[in-house]
Amino acid sequence: MGDQSPAMGLVHLLRAVTVEFDLLGAEFAARHQLHPTDVRALIHLLDAARTGTRATPGWLGEQLRLNSAGTTALVDRLERLGLVRRSRDTADRRRVLLEVREKATELGWAFFGLVINEVVAVAEDFEADELETVRRFLTAVLESAGRAGSD
Repeated sequence: MGDQSPAMGLVHLLRAVTVEFDLLGAEFAARHQLHPTDVRALIHLLDAARTGTRATPGWLGEQLRLNSAGTTALVDRLERLGLVRRSRDTADRRRVLLEVREKATELGWAFFGLVINEVVAVAEDFEADELETVRRFLTAVLESAGRAGSD
């Protein structure tokens, strides 16, 4: 596949967007004395809350590709900072659930709110069928990256 093909152009754009978001995440992490993995963990936990996924330390470790000890240290750190809360699952008292606290949500919106609003504004300039095509494309890219990363 040539470096100038339309598909490679999309790869380059995705890479540029990824780098830009990564830089924003690193700036956020540095400003709040967080490790980049802390930020990724908070994003996963926020996404879990949004989709109704019951987030456990084991689930979080899988998402971040961390071992049990690394996940425990991460959750301990986020809990100490007041960003995450552990609670017992009412359906299975042996299971610990993780929940993002309001402080983390407020910090995230204070920092990322502007870029989120900008992205939403850009998306509103597209027709519904165009947005559906973009959604299908990004979903397929995400799935293919997950497959490539698990090899």
